[in-house]
Amino acid sequence: MTSSPTRRTVMTSLLGVLGLGATACTASGHGAQASGEDGGSDEGFPLTLTDCDAEVVLPAAPERVVLLDSAPVTTLAGLGVLDRVVARAGSFPEGYYDDDLTGRLAGIPVLSEDIDTTGHLQISQEVVIAQRPDLVLGLPDGVTREGLRAAGAEVLIPRSYCGGLEERARFEMLFEEISTYGAVFDRAAEAVALVGALQERIETAAALPLGVSTAAVLYASAGGGPLYAYGAPSMATAQLDALGIENVFAGTAQRVFESGTEPLLAADPDLLIVLHEGTVPEEELLTELLGSSRLDSLRAVQDSAVLPLLFNFTEPASPLIVDGLERIGDWLSEQEQAG
Repeated sequence: MTSSPTRRTVMTSLLGVLGLGATACTASGHGAQASGEDGGSDEGFPLTLTDCDAEVVLPAAPERVVLLDSAPVTTLAGLGVLDRVVARAGSFPEGYYDDDLTGRLAGIPVLSEDIDTTGHLQISQEVVIAQRPDLVLGLPDGVTREGLRAAGAEVLIPRSYCGGLEERARFEMLFEEISTYGAVFDRAAEAVALVGALQERIETAAALPLGVSTAAVLYASAGGGPLYAYGAPSMATAQLDALGIENVFAGTAQRVFESGTEPLLAADPDLLIVLHEGTVPEEELLTELLGSSRLDSLRAVQDSAVLPLLFNFTEPASPLIVDGLERIGDWLSEQEQAG
C-alpha cells in the first residue's frame, strides 16, 4: 500500500503554485494568451482547449452557461462570472454555500432535480439545448458533446471525471482547473487571486492537531446499493495527504471503484468519510450504511469516527474541496481536543 506523503512534503509541493495558476491550463489562444486584467478583453480568443479526449474551441468568452454539475459553482463565483449561468440542473444542496451564494443560485432557473440512486443527473439533451447555451458545464448520461456542438454549445467537464487518471491526486490539479476557467472566461487575474487565497487556507488546515493516521473515503448508494471507495487519483487522497492521513485505498490506481466490505474490513481505518449527495438526511444515510452488522467491527465505527460529507466537498477539483478539507480538519481537531 502506498504511504501518504507527510504534511511538509505536501505543503512544499504547493510552493510556486501562484506562478502556475496563470499558465497551467491546457489551453491556447491562437497566437495570444488569454487576459482577464479588466474582465473584458478578447485577446486570448479563439481559445482551444483539450477537455478529456476532446478538442474544444471557444470563439469568445461564454455568455450563456448551463450548469449540469454543482461543482463549478464556487469557481464561477470566485471568478465573478456566475451571472452568466442561465439555467442549472442537478443537486445543489444549500450546505455547500453561504447565504449570499445560496440566494444567487435560487435565482437561476432549474431544469431538473432528478438524481438517480448512484447520484447521476437525469435530463434530456433537448431541455438543455432549449436554453441556447454557448457553454455547458457537465455531461450527464443522455447528453453528448456532438449533440450540443451541433446546437452551438461546447462542453467542459472536470478533469477528475475524464477517466484514465492514474497519478496520485494533488491540490495543483485544483489550481490548474481554476486556471483553465480563468482562461475560458477571460478572468486570468481573478484566477490567480483565487488560487492564492485557497493556498493560504490549505496551509492553515494542514497545521491543525489531529488524532488519526488512516482513513477510507466511501460513497454509499441510496437504497442499500453498492459501496464505493476512492483511490489514489481522487481528490480525497489530496485532502488526506494534506492532513497527514493515509488513505487506505491510495494503493489503488482507480479514482473510484466498487469496494464491497471485505477490503474495508481488512484495512480497518481509524476514520470513515462517507460522501453523499444531500438527497437523504445524514442520520438516515449513516443508519442505512452502518445499521447492519457488516461494518460493526470496524474501529472507526466503534469509535464513532464516521464523518458524513457532501460529495462536492471532496470531488471533483473545485474550491469546495478546500471547504471540505477544512471541515475534515476541524472535525478531527474537535474530536482530538474532546478526547
